[in-house]
Amino acid sequence: MRTLVLFFLLFVKVSFLSAQESPQEISGDILQFALPATALASTYFYQSDDQPYWQFLKAYSLSIATTHILKRLINKPRPNGGKYSFPSGHTTSAFSGATFLQRRYGWKIGIPAYLLASYVGYTRIKARKHDIYDVMAGVTIGVVGSLLFVNPYKNKDLTLQLFKTDRFYLVGFHYSF
Repeated sequence: MRTLVLFFLLFVKVSFLSAQESPQEISGDILQFALPATALASTYFYQSDDQPYWQFLKAYSLSIATTHILKRLINKPRPNGGKYSFPSGHTTSAFSGATFLQRRYGWKIGIPAYLLASYVGYTRIKARKHDIYDVMAGVTIGVVGSLLFVNPYKNKDLTLQLFKTDRFYLVGFHYSF
């Protein structure tokens, strides 16, 4: 149910996109939701004792709340003349999702997620919605929020054992189904 709500919000955001927005900007708008939605969906597929859903919820909520509080307190003008530029909410959202994925599942998942999140930041600068400082602040908030709350996923069914004797070393893997 929670995932459906997130996808509904994504649909609402996409349905209100302006015809004046470039395909780049639209793709950044979509990715700012897609990365955290992927992170949230992963908590259902890779259940563990450390409650990844709550880790995601705490990390994402802290990041987004911090961003919107700072936006209202600072009220920096956008490069295109709008309000509330600092920090970038799109970038915070994307990097919060990317950092969750990297922390939980490692760099194999994290590198593509970070590349996509970086693209979101690029689209915000290219569209003149933010400058580099806004984007870097969003990156920092998104990363720190996830670093505070997210634990790496431990597959308890897979173990690695190392043995040493006088004559040789032995590496053993054990996987339980």
